[in-house]
Amino acid sequence: MLGFGLLWLAGIPITLVSLWWDRRHGLAQESYWHAVLGGWLVLGVEFVFLCVALGIVMGAARLVGNWWWLLATPVFVGLVALFAFISPYLESTHRIEDPALAATVAQLERRAQVGHVPVRIQNVSDQTSAPNAVTEGLGPSRRVVIWDTLLDGRFSPGEVKVVVAHELGHVKRDHVLKSIGWYALFAFPGAYIISRVTRRRGGMGEPAAVPLALLTLVGLELLALPVQNAITRHMEAEADWLALQTTRDPKDGIRLFKTFVPTTLSDPNPPTWEYLLAEDHPTIDQRIAMMQAWRQRYAASASAAQLP
Repeated sequence: MLGFGLLWLAGIPITLVSLWWDRRHGLAQESYWHAVLGGWLVLGVEFVFLCVALGIVMGAARLVGNWWWLLATPVFVGLVALFAFISPYLESTHRIEDPALAATVAQLERRAQVGHVPVRIQNVSDQTSAPNAVTEGLGPSRRVVIWDTLLDGRFSPGEVKVVVAHELGHVKRDHVLKSIGWYALFAFPGAYIISRVTRRRGGMGEPAAVPLALLTLVGLELLALPVQNAITRHMEAEADWLALQTTRDPKDGIRLFKTFVPTTLSDPNPPTWEYLLAEDHPTIDQRIAMMQAWRQRYAASASAAQLP
């Protein structure tokens, strides 16, 4: 906990400067005190989760020795799946009140052939002006959540339509479930490596091995970051493509991504190092290029099949 506390203290200046920048450009309304105190609460939650994780790992290690990773890793995968299932129920949202938007969503569901997917609105405009939408949940809990900042007049109905179609693309390709699968593929070899490294400290059944295990975990996460970002970028690009196939409207798609630049302060073409280490979406330029390529390929049929 002391180590996590020191990391939190070291990050406070960066947090405050980042918040100042967002407030200056109208992206955030959060107070500085709330940012600091909220970070402290997040730190407490992280510590609780860390204790639970260590309890699982050290309990398994004392039960089966160095083979603990075969026992503990499925438990973590199951917990990730459980959290993905219940997380939609932990948020405050409301149904769509605009009849025109509700009708558009119904049309998009039929075109995307995803069945009925609940589309909910989340009010975040008192915290940020940044637009966003997410797909979350598994099975009966799956849904699409649209931030109310997308519906404040800065984006046309056609642009909002593209956003909804993008999220339905995530639903159609089961990206939440696939993300859990990718987590499992990373978790098993990662846990095995930690088990091998910590044997020099007596194995994960001994408290002396915990600092080395955490250091190894951080190192593995840094090494895996470019690969994880590449995976999520592929999923986002796939959802963009399915949105095009559903709406057949590259014109509004291009307008949407161009509007993202000033409304989110996004860099349309970030440097390569940032792209590899920090970007989990295709760049704005890449997304616009996809829209333009689709338009050139399907221009003849796009206008005839376009949604009203």
